[in-house]
Amino acid sequence: MRTRTGQSLGSPARQGGRRRKAVSVAAAVAIGVMTLGALAPPAASDSAAPTGVAAGPDAVQRALNTLVRVDGMPAALASVKDRNGRTRTYTAGVGDLAAGSKVPRDGQVRIGSNTKAFTAVVVLQLVGEGKIDLEAFVDTYLPGLVRGEGIDGRRITVRQLLQHTSGLPDYGVHLDDDEIRNRYFEPRELLDLALGHRADAAPGKTWGYSNTNYVLAGLIVQKVTGRPLVEEMDRRIIKRAGLRHTYFPAPGEMTLREPHPRGYHRSPADGPLRDFTEMDPSAGWAAGQLVSTNSDLNRFFAALLGGRLLPAAQLAEMRTTVPAGTSGLRYGLGLTSRPLSCGGVYWGHGGDIAGYETRGGVTDDGRAANVAVTSIPTDGTAARHVNDAVDRALCG
Repeated sequence: MRTRTGQSLGSPARQGGRRRKAVSVAAAVAIGVMTLGALAPPAASDSAAPTGVAAGPDAVQRALNTLVRVDGMPAALASVKDRNGRTRTYTAGVGDLAAGSKVPRDGQVRIGSNTKAFTAVVVLQLVGEGKIDLEAFVDTYLPGLVRGEGIDGRRITVRQLLQHTSGLPDYGVHLDDDEIRNRYFEPRELLDLALGHRADAAPGKTWGYSNTNYVLAGLIVQKVTGRPLVEEMDRRIIKRAGLRHTYFPAPGEMTLREPHPRGYHRSPADGPLRDFTEMDPSAGWAAGQLVSTNSDLNRFFAALLGGRLLPAAQLAEMRTTVPAGTSGLRYGLGLTSRPLSCGGVYWGHGGDIAGYETRGGVTDDGRAANVAVTSIPTDGTAARHVNDAVDRALCG
């Protein structure tokens, strides 16, 4: 749920203690946290080769091996679909540091701020149905709810929420991973936490990543439909796109349902790895609560960019972007574009939550790749290596 716009969307630099948490950040922590001290993951074996490939590691496998051997990620996973529709899965490292077990192929992970793309799709479907207007003010749907120092829901549009140009403060800045380890948060609690702080900017003046925007988007969905966000997301996207391994955890659900690598976290950045697999992700809600797999994320973004989830007009709105930091990253309505070394861009989002980080997306010509690591990178080099792995997968 965090953001470091210079390198990746959804994971800010670690400062230790309280820090800026933008996408999956707020959803952070596990019960029964196990301190692993200085335990480092063993070197990735080249036998962790892509499915169906007999000899030696290819560029994607080498990139995952680097994430484990050089950057200290406990595990790395990838799913890659080429122009011809052929899919390969990759793993490196170990799935459980204590047991030394293998990484499950295409295992489930918490996908953090990729959830924002799902929430944005639901909102835009409702726009296409004439139930929400992108240019309408938040007060149209949630009258009197959004008020604070420099904050007025009568001046903030739905479009500004989805594009992070509302100027709303991020509630995640004020949450600590260990603070929320066992705590269930109602969406209104997250909103109230944000509204207790002054606006970051006037609406429409600048781009600034804030999880608060998507909590409000989720509340608008619920107000307009009269149904829980999770039901709308499941009906409109997960079932429609055939995402068999994707779900929105129920209240109090702290474990992952299917085979998964365990997730580890350092807080502060120079602290020991701790097992954060089991946690209450409710602090992410519409901004970062989903669980999925790399292949399901590929399927979701392919369905989205292929026009199977949104009418053409709403997909065009989603792909209308503004600059978001450095490195050529641009942000649309819950969708990002990032340049590729081989030319063109790929479309996706990315996300992190204590224990996991995911990056990837799809190209306009049908390539798709998603990469997950089982600890959020704590330095710029490791973060670049995650993005490099995606680039190699899409440019190979």
